[in-house]
This record gives sequence, C-alpha cells and structure tokens, in this order.
Amino acid sequence: MADLDDIRDGDNFGLNTPADTSKFYLKGMNSTDWGVKNRMSRIFNRKSGNTVMLAFDHGFLMGPTSGLERIDLNIDPLAEHADCLMGCRGSIRSMISPENTKPVCLRADTGTTILTELNHNVLLGEEEMISMNSSALAAMIAVGDAATEATTMANFSRLVDIGNKYSIPVMCVTAVGKDMARDSRYFQLAARVGAENGASIVKTYYTEGFENVVACTPVPIVIAGGKKLPEIEALEMAYNAIQAGAAGVDMGRNVFQSEAPLAMIKAVGGVVHEGLKPKEALDLFETEKNAS
Repeated sequence: MADLDDIRDGDNFGLNTPADTSKFYLKGMNSTDWGVKNRMSRIFNRKSGNTVMLAFDHGFLMGPTSGLERIDLNIDPLAEHADCLMGCRGSIRSMISPENTKPVCLRADTGTTILTELNHNVLLGEEEMISMNSSALAAMIAVGDAATEATTMANFSRLVDIGNKYSIPVMCVTAVGKDMARDSRYFQLAARVGAENGASIVKTYYTEGFENVVACTPVPIVIAGGKKLPEIEALEMAYNAIQAGAAGVDMGRNVFQSEAPLAMIKAVGGVVHEGLKPKEALDLFETEKNAS
C-alpha cells in the first residue's frame, strides 16, 4: 500500500530519451490494435504528430456562454481548421453539419452544472457513444477531490472498458478543483493516473515543469486552453507546451471568445503543426483578422 509519509517525488524522467514509436508515430500506441491506431491517426496529424482539437463542450456545464450562443454560427465555420471536434451529443447532432468529416471526440460524461456541485457525473449509454460515430470518447477525473474522485474514476474506468470493447480511444480530462495546486507535481499525478487507468490521450493544463508531466505520461498529452487569455499569451502557452513535448491543444474559449476566432484557430494551428513561434503566430493572426 502507498504510504503518504514516504512518497518520493520522481526525479529521473529520461528527458533525453524519447519514447519508442517504432511501430506507430504516437507514443504509447505500439501495442494497440488497428482500430485504435486508425482513429488516433484521424485525430493527430501524421506529419506533425500533433492535433488542434476544438472544444465546445462547455454548454453542458455553463449553458450559452460567450462565444457559444449559436454553435451553428460560431463553431461550425471553424471546424474545417480543426483536426478534431470535442463536443456534446446534443450540440453535435443539432448544430454541426453531418457533412463535416472531422473526427469527433465525444464528451461522454454528463451531470451537474455550475449552479450546483460539479463533478457528480454519469456516463452516456454505450449504444449512444457508438451511434455518434465517435473517433474518441472523453470523460473527466477529479483527482484530489474527496467528494468525487472515486465516482469519476469509476466512470472513467468504465468508459475505458467500453472504448477497449470497440477500439475507440478514450481521452482523460483532468479536472482541477479550486483547492488544488496547479503545479507540475499535481499534474504529474493526475495525468499518470489517467494513463494508468487506460487513457489513450490525456488532456491537462500547462504549467511550469510541464516537460516532466509529458515525460511521465506514456500516452499523448494535449493541453486545455482554460480561461480566455490575450491572444499572444494563449499562443505562448501553446508554443511552450509543444516545446515541452505536448502533442497538441484542446482549446475552446481562447478560440471562440477571440475577437477573430477563425484567425485565432489558424494561428494556433501554425504553432501546433508548423512550429511557428508566438510572435510569428500573432503576425499570422493579425493578417488573417485584417483579411476577413
């Protein structure tokens, strides 16, 4: 059993030794089956090895937040420039064109809203997940939240069972409560726990020391955008995360709440796939904004 009095921080992350990707271009996928690899290759660009996921699942917690008042007007036009769409079944079915061929990462858990206690979630039905033609399934874990850690972990483990049954990758979303320290030690724990429980992708937050979070997590990591930042700060965060080994971003508010969302998702794509530095990406943003 783990002893809280003798948990020693990891200090040998092998940062100079890359993960073995000899059998597939994404780390941690060498031994997965054809279906998982095929779906992951839809999500992650095979040239850069990275992804720009567009997250618009906020509505099931927050309702029509700024930028998501009309998903058909605000999100659907951005889909062409994302590698993957992350949303809930209702908004995808009703407001994303069925002619859209971008892979879908389906938010597969649902529960409480911002009006009550968060994280008391349950999973969607297994048949529903399949009917949405999902390329990946996502659910969150609340590591460190005494009230909901066990139930969210059980939800996630059940989701991995479903994903394994149908060869669908599962993305672990690491929720962070208001009392939790947003530091590399916490995210190392939360990301590794998600991977240990079967995640094919982990979504977490960028922080100082992020290279250790990436190194200790044996599957691809994408960073959450979090709250709206000035464009240059969001681009710097994306750039720093990629430089630290992240395999992409899953951004929402920093795209759809931007003053020019289409320009912003193109600029983020420049960082993630082309290696643009933040100032170069900001120049692209300004150019695209002025051209529209």
